[in-house]
Amino acid sequence: MSFTRIASSAIAACLMAMPTAAAHAAKQEDKDIVTSEAPAAPPIAEKREHTYTHHGITISDPYYWLKDQSYPTIDDEDVLDYVKAENAWFEARMVPQQALTNALFEEMKARIKEDDSTVPQKDGDWVYWSEFEEGAQYRKHYRKPAAGGDAVLILNENELAEGHEYFRLGALSISDSGRFMAYSTDTSGAERYTARIKDLQTGEMLSDEIPETRTGLIWLAGDTMIAYGKANENWRVDNVRLHTIGKPVEDDVIIYKEEDITFSVGSGLSAQDDWLIIGAGDNETSEVRLVRADNPTGEQILIKPRQKGVEYSVDVRDGEIFIWTNDDHINFRLAKASLENPGEWETVIAGSDEFYLTGFELFKDFYVTEGRLKGLDQVQIRSYADSSDIKSIDFPEASYNTGLSNNPEYDVSKLRLAYESMVTPDSVYDYHLASGELELLKQQEIPSGYDASLYTTERVEITARDGTQVPVSIVMRKDREMGGPLHLYAYGAYGYAVPPGFSTTRLSLVDRGFAYAIAHIRGGDDLGRRWYLQGKMFERRNTFNDFVDAGRGLIELGYTSEGKVTASGGSAGGELMGAVINQDPKQYGAVVSHVPFVDVLNTMLDESLPLTPGEWQEWGNPIESKEAFAYILSYSPYDQAKAQDYPPLLVTAGLNDPRVTYWEPAKWVAKLRDVKTDDNELLLKTNMGAGHGGKSGRWNSVYEVAEEFAFILWQMGMTDIEGAD
Repeated sequence: MSFTRIASSAIAACLMAMPTAAAHAAKQEDKDIVTSEAPAAPPIAEKREHTYTHHGITISDPYYWLKDQSYPTIDDEDVLDYVKAENAWFEARMVPQQALTNALFEEMKARIKEDDSTVPQKDGDWVYWSEFEEGAQYRKHYRKPAAGGDAVLILNENELAEGHEYFRLGALSISDSGRFMAYSTDTSGAERYTARIKDLQTGEMLSDEIPETRTGLIWLAGDTMIAYGKANENWRVDNVRLHTIGKPVEDDVIIYKEEDITFSVGSGLSAQDDWLIIGAGDNETSEVRLVRADNPTGEQILIKPRQKGVEYSVDVRDGEIFIWTNDDHINFRLAKASLENPGEWETVIAGSDEFYLTGFELFKDFYVTEGRLKGLDQVQIRSYADSSDIKSIDFPEASYNTGLSNNPEYDVSKLRLAYESMVTPDSVYDYHLASGELELLKQQEIPSGYDASLYTTERVEITARDGTQVPVSIVMRKDREMGGPLHLYAYGAYGYAVPPGFSTTRLSLVDRGFAYAIAHIRGGDDLGRRWYLQGKMFERRNTFNDFVDAGRGLIELGYTSEGKVTASGGSAGGELMGAVINQDPKQYGAVVSHVPFVDVLNTMLDESLPLTPGEWQEWGNPIESKEAFAYILSYSPYDQAKAQDYPPLLVTAGLNDPRVTYWEPAKWVAKLRDVKTDDNELLLKTNMGAGHGGKSGRWNSVYEVAEEFAFILWQMGMTDIEGAD
């Protein structure tokens, strides 16, 4: 239920001449970098004495001043001057790599079908899809009558984005009758969305405007109300509110308010759209309530009171509640209960040491379970009447990523699935329930060409220092020589499993002789819930050790050699980058750390920050626990930066980022500049008009990946523009 530091792969673009499709990024960047003359040396942040003491331990923090004390307003001139100086240094150092960056961008762009569209999907009386037009940054959303008729444009993101440096569409929800559309937008990157409503019958915008939303928009009570969650002053959603169409937002009614500051709140509809499901929870505990969707101010049904360490979520079918929970098994079970006795749970699918049940979805005549067996995705069709009647949807590849896609209707004869592997592009299938046929509806087109037969994917297991077998997924060209460069990626937090999926941008490294590897380290739930638990709280260092050992293991197996490993990770994965270069800097030839969560101790000590209270179950609460304080201090990358050689490092940040605040990477880089003993590159690029996900717009995002890869290739001595086959 928590809003986690999910990784982004974004870094900013620089100012030099670039292809037309990236020109908009350059115009935006003019606001980010204001310099009349290229700097001759990197900025050196001033040290200002600042200490704090907890549990009898005193910590010196001379870069504390980089946190603007008026945050979330950021107007301290000293802070802004330092950030801009780092941006200017980034620009100056990347100027010689502009031709390489442009070449990478062009080849990445050439792999993307510019006028692409999603596969249409029926929902009620309408069929919906979205499209990119050639050259456009954002999507257009369409629908047409299911019975036949012309396509109608219902939302144009490009128009909404016009005039804004940043734009992101949040929720988009069509009312049950199909007449109204509610949607929300963010134009700063701060992830505080404003919701609006459009009458699709007349094409007019209603006067309703709901600010500060951070959730979905749920139509209720015959399309007369919308349920939503509003972000409080600390950016936390602790409520569910009802907005009546046509009424002032000040009249909105709070139907649920969470008092525990560590919990966040969300809501959604049941499978038959007859119940509003209200969920509250943190990273380890859940509590759920139901209220009738046609009477959302009515009496609520509490499924079961919260119990620390017990997670559960629910859905309802024909008056019967289905519950996914870890109450009696770490890998979750599926249970059911009646509305009359919602807390009395009867097992439907027992928990298993082998099979990790990750979720379920209810339909009229069957239900679907999803999970992983030995780390590989499983999708199973199950009968309500006969628990032994199970149909698995099988795929031929040994390693892949698959799951249910967009299935908005309850009564269906086929299921929409998404599928990919490290060599198979994104694919959309319909699974026909009667015949078991998998019908390929669309596979990602790569206009510049892609021959899957040139590539191979492998899955190896590396023995970590404590004897644990850590899986690693690898993709490379079949003609690649062993011992060449290898890029290693991981996340390793919050139980998020990095799937062995496809990437067109990744080919720009692979076609230059890199192997690209994903380390499925502890902290993710790749191998089950226990895998996640072994990488959090007081076992957090397992995550860092797994990554270091995975790289060393790949070296021992001959895939690469010391100094030829490059690495990247973002957010909590950026923390990972900081920890591993403290531990084993010689392994890496270049490292990219995106929006990194590196000032862990200070952040976990500051309960006024948006995410902190809900994160204590993930990292520990150093305010109350001396043990947690000491353990976090022992690995926090900012606190553990020391006098040693570090590999070349590119760090990114977003000034408006509410998840990993800008000062974490700024403080880290400032300290590294002071203590490191090498002359390797250290660059910090802060997006001044964006947040956690970097710049918005598909071409801006692709350009930032091109710039990241240009940095890596530069540091590896592989700047030949014609390096790709």
